Amino acid sequence: MASKTTKLSVNSRSAAGSRAARRLRREGRVLGVLYGGGEDAVGFDTDARELRHALAGSGAVLDLSIDGGKATPVVLKEAQRHPVRGETVHIDLLRVRLDEAINAVVPLELLGTEDSPGVKEGGILEQITRELNVEALPTSIPESITYDVSEMQIGETIILSAIAVPEGVTLLDDIEETVVATLSPPRLQSEVDEEIESETEVVGDGAAAGDAGADAGSEDSSDGE
Repeated sequence: MASKTTKLSVNSRSAAGSRAARRLRREGRVLGVLYGGGEDAVGFDTDARELRHALAGSGAVLDLSIDGGKATPVVLKEAQRHPVRGETVHIDLLRVRLDEAINAVVPLELLGTEDSPGVKEGGILEQITRELNVEALPTSIPESITYDVSEMQIGETIILSAIAVPEGVTLLDDIEETVVATLSPPRLQSEVDEEIESETEVVGDGAAAGDAGADAGSEDSSDGE
C-alpha cells in the first residue's frame, strides 16, 4: 500500500525540439510533462537515476518539486521506454488530490505457480489477466495485487471475483467475466508431434516452391540465350 510518498525534484523545461531532447538524454536526464489539476501542462527534465529510485519506492504517489518549489502530489500517468535498452526515456505525471479517488492500473501477480497440483501433474498454467483497473485514494493504491494459485487443479479457471483487494480499493473490471488464469490439461505427445509435422510440411512446401521458382528462372534464362 502506498502509505508514504517519495520526493522527486525536476527542472522546468522550455526548450523544445529533438536536438535539445537528445542533448538532455545524453546527459542522463529523462524528459516529462506534468498534467492535470486545472493548471497548465509543464514540461520538465529530471535525473534518470533519481527518477528510477523514486518510482521504485513510491508505490503510487510522488511529491514533485519543480525548480525547488513547493511539492505537489502526483502519480505516474504513462512511461515510455527505449525499445532496446528498456530504460525510461519520457514520463507523463498527473497532479492529484490526496482526498479524491483516482483510477489506476495495478499489476496482478500469481503466487505459488510451481506448487499447484495441476502444474506438478504437467498441466499448463496460463495467466490471462496481468493488470487490474482499480479506483482508490492515491495513497491507498497498492503497488500490486496478488493471488495464490498453489492449490489450483487441472481444468480449473480463476475469475476476478476470487481476487481479494485491500480495503478502500474498488475493482473496475467485470469481476464475473474477467478470467484471471486457467490450468489446462497437459498436451499429449501425439498432438505435439502432429504440430511439429505440420510446421515441417509448411516449411518443406515453401522450400519446394522456392526451388521450383529458381528452376523456372533458370529455364527462362536459358531460353533467352
